[in-house]
Amino acid sequence: MSSPQKVPSFTGSLLKYKCPNCRQGNIFLNKSVFPLGQAFKMVDRCTICDEKMQKEHYRGGGMNYALTVMLFFLNILWYWPIFGISYKDNSFFYFLGASTLVVVLAQPWLMRISLVVYLYLTIKYRSNNGKHK
Repeated sequence: MSSPQKVPSFTGSLLKYKCPNCRQGNIFLNKSVFPLGQAFKMVDRCTICDEKMQKEHYRGGGMNYALTVMLFFLNILWYWPIFGISYKDNSFFYFLGASTLVVVLAQPWLMRISLVVYLYLTIKYRSNNGKHK
């Protein structure tokens, strides 16, 4: 009798950019976002379960927009305690500038994670070692 196989963690697999079907194979050719020109090159099929990674031409744009807006407004959690924001001076405009800078710098990671979240929403996890039946 074989022991039950441990199911890979959903969150860990998502954050490590693993295949949503088997949660073992890599989605991207490069583990890093650098060089930026090759940050979004994906494998055509998972090397473990042969799941097709590029389902459609959609690349998670709506998800990227939502994550960008979320990050933009979440910047207040670090900016306000350090610098403060007031309507009496120009501190709000400094906050907008700092938030824009953070969002622009984080954009490669936001674009990657939005694409992975989209794949996880559209590809179902299969517990049978990821193999198609």
